[in-house]
Amino acid sequence: MRKNVNIVVVPMCSKRQPEENFEYLTMQLDRLSITEPTLICLPEAWLAFCRDGQESYEVSKQAKHWVSELSSLCQAKQVWIAAGTMPIDSGTGRYFAASCLFNAQGELVTTYNKIHLFDADVADSSKHYRESEFTQAGSEIQVVDSPFGRLGLSVCYDVRFPGLYQMQRELGADIILVPSAFTTVTGRAHWLPLLQARAIENQCFVIAAAQVGKHENGRETYGHSVIISPWGEVLENSELSLQPIQRRIDLNEIDKIRAAMPVSMHNRFKSNYL
Repeated sequence: MRKNVNIVVVPMCSKRQPEENFEYLTMQLDRLSITEPTLICLPEAWLAFCRDGQESYEVSKQAKHWVSELSSLCQAKQVWIAAGTMPIDSGTGRYFAASCLFNAQGELVTTYNKIHLFDADVADSSKHYRESEFTQAGSEIQVVDSPFGRLGLSVCYDVRFPGLYQMQRELGADIILVPSAFTTVTGRAHWLPLLQARAIENQCFVIAAAQVGKHENGRETYGHSVIISPWGEVLENSELSLQPIQRRIDLNEIDKIRAAMPVSMHNRFKSNYL
């Protein structure tokens, strides 16, 4: 028998300055009453929601400092943190959109660099998104052990590419993390259907921490941070609130659903990636 595990999702409306966002995160954690092992999930671009790619690149040069600060915060609060994304200098003149996972001892367990970059035209105030101009795409899938089961890391636009999650499922993922900063236009149309599909297909919990609201740079993000069951049920939804959501999830539910409907065993299109 597996156990129940405690998940906290922190929605944010991040500003341009990392110091302000780190202070906000610390304040949110101070308000939580944590008495058991807990995974804290943060959105994409939680550290700095910058004016443009050039500004994000400048922030990426400070990455070592913020990794150290997060490490200390995890130790102080005795929590795991799945730190959405922060820009980390790739050494190529671009930065990785890096999702860093820390344990309660402050150790950096793994880093996932966002693979799929958002180059798209959207009918909102920004009109054109070209992540690839300043972001270096990652190439490695990350699925790691934790007290909360095996965690599969991904970021935002990745959610439109089900092959990534099929590979994570083959690597034993129990929980899929999808920190995001979805636009309001694409969010209204696709956010929940995409997340529920990834949960149902892979029979995994899906945890999606999201940016929400109007940001200093003029962009608007959709919000609706969610915790979704392996059956596709939305267990928690922050909607447009900045209030953290919390849920104790039963990992045994994964095993029951997979035993009753062994989708992975029936799959005739297994990946050759492994």
